[in-house]
Amino acid sequence: MFTKLFQQTDIPTEYRSNFLHLYLDIAWFGVLSGSAVNFLNIYAARIGATGFQIGLIGAMSAIVNLFLAIPAGHWLQTRHTGKAIFWTSVFYRVGFPFFIFLPWLFDGQGQIWAIIAITFLMAIPLTPLGVGFNALFAEAVPSEYRAHVAGIRNIMLSIAFMITSLISGTILERSSFPAGYQIVFAIGAFGAGMSSLHLYFVRPLHAHTNILTRDEGTFHASRQLEPFGSAQDKPASIKETVSPSSISSTLRLDIWKAYFRRILLCMFGFHLTQFIAIPIFPLYYVNELHLNDDHIGIGTALFYLTVLIGSTRLRNFVHRIGNKNVTAWGAIGMAVYPFLLSMSSAVWHFYGISLFGGLVFALVNGAYANYMLEHIPANDRPSHLAWYNVTLNAAVLLGSLGGPALADSLGLSDSLILFSILRLLAGLAILKWG
Repeated sequence: MFTKLFQQTDIPTEYRSNFLHLYLDIAWFGVLSGSAVNFLNIYAARIGATGFQIGLIGAMSAIVNLFLAIPAGHWLQTRHTGKAIFWTSVFYRVGFPFFIFLPWLFDGQGQIWAIIAITFLMAIPLTPLGVGFNALFAEAVPSEYRAHVAGIRNIMLSIAFMITSLISGTILERSSFPAGYQIVFAIGAFGAGMSSLHLYFVRPLHAHTNILTRDEGTFHASRQLEPFGSAQDKPASIKETVSPSSISSTLRLDIWKAYFRRILLCMFGFHLTQFIAIPIFPLYYVNELHLNDDHIGIGTALFYLTVLIGSTRLRNFVHRIGNKNVTAWGAIGMAVYPFLLSMSSAVWHFYGISLFGGLVFALVNGAYANYMLEHIPANDRPSHLAWYNVTLNAAVLLGSLGGPALADSLGLSDSLILFSILRLLAGLAILKWG
């Protein structure tokens, strides 16, 4: 089955290089995710971080994104997408090596606040990277192959994540604290660098995008946003006043008057219900289930095992019921994870719900970006994706801070049940109004 899935003999030659480097990019990102990203919040919990502080780790990135997403969309509009994504990925991922040295420099609380500060600084280049990657994917992969490539990327992510998570868990169990975490953070930093290297070789296929023109080796958007240049470049009559229409044009408020508004609102609800629960999971793992690092590594490996299995069927599901319905039913399925977690009391329960959670995650994670791209004009992707990034990070911010606040008020178990209900409602909203 996997041989057939990965073969490129039926893929046109001009697409194969992009597809291969997109697969390798996500594989190395899986190494980063299965090590440093996967265990960063767990490390913070073990050195005494509160739910609020764990929430801040996610919220810092969201705050920066909220302010920079729209300017990032403007900036990307006049840049070669491939080069812009490569360099922003480099500047973002250069922050991961700093986590290795924190135990040598600070005490527990000092490390927690250093993690929050580093995350804040990394969010500056992460903003254009987050806005632009979906645009690069759309420009580098023709629409008829996107479900295929997304499915294989999920498989590569799953394999790399599983292997790295198991290795990381073993390292942490067999190494002294915090040396084991420093090794895990080093593995993540290496994976981050290799992922960026492969992004360098992903090139937009301008013959299939219709929106880019070549000028002295640089791609420029043929439709630029106005006003874009400095005031000195404008006629005197324009310099004198800043009209409401020019502000609206700059912010691209017209996007909120089109059908894409419904997509943005549905995705806001979906991401809010995702991220409101995320700060609670590590607290529940450590404080309620009393899982050790090896248990967490095995659980996340099992999660991504079923992500892999689900990803092999993603293309068939999408072709049968469409990206919207796959996204909606995947979101509904994700409501089961926090509900079952709230009822669990043993490591075997954690393993079981990890298996189920990975299966539904494979569906929604492989379909939601393509669901959005279906509703975005091909000649205006950066601006639409910038507004999506704003709604995404508003959801991250509200969820990252709101989740711990609700958990403090309701308790961990009751808050997880509430988050399960909210995820169910978000999926139903996509199904009905998306």
